Amino acid sequence: MIEFIQGKIDQLTPGTAVIETKGGVGYLLNISLYTYSAIQGKEEVRLWVHEAIREDAYVLYGFADRQEREQFLLLISVSGIGGGSARMIQSAFSPQELQDIISSGNDKLLKQVKGIGLKTAQRIIVDLKDKIGISAAETGVTASAPKGTASSEVMESAISALVMLGFQQGASAKVVQAILKNTPDAKVETVIKQALKQL
Repeated sequence: MIEFIQGKIDQLTPGTAVIETKGGVGYLLNISLYTYSAIQGKEEVRLWVHEAIREDAYVLYGFADRQEREQFLLLISVSGIGGGSARMIQSAFSPQELQDIISSGNDKLLKQVKGIGLKTAQRIIVDLKDKIGISAAETGVTASAPKGTASSEVMESAISALVMLGFQQGASAKVVQAILKNTPDAKVETVIKQALKQL
């Protein structure tokens, strides 16, 4: 069982990170937008890992802190929530936001995430309300804002991330362009968060 992977960031997108360890091995990890924001701009990182081993695939999920991983494990314990849906939820909300949403029973906000209907949102809240109690402040990790990038780079990264999360490229491009037209200085994670609520 892999607990964490530590090394240099070889490749980084809003949906994946390739971490090269000291042994020269590169690990591809699926990450959320929260983790992307937290590690962007760093040379060396430690990502906490969840291994999803299936008959047809071996997938690694990486997390900026233990709390995010714990929330991911709680989410996938809910019937009907797989790794992709859990990552989508964690890309839409920070760990603290997600904790507040579940604790307050805000199913309307939760069902704004693609693929999460009202019944699934309510099931998440019922199943996890008493389990999701760790405060994000306790982890000591805050998401760092990305460095300033050109609008075209933000657009490209945002569209790429949305396609990776399962959205169609045409629809993603249209929404991202509209967001950047209204807020041209928006950071890539802000654009993706807004797009997730509109797609």
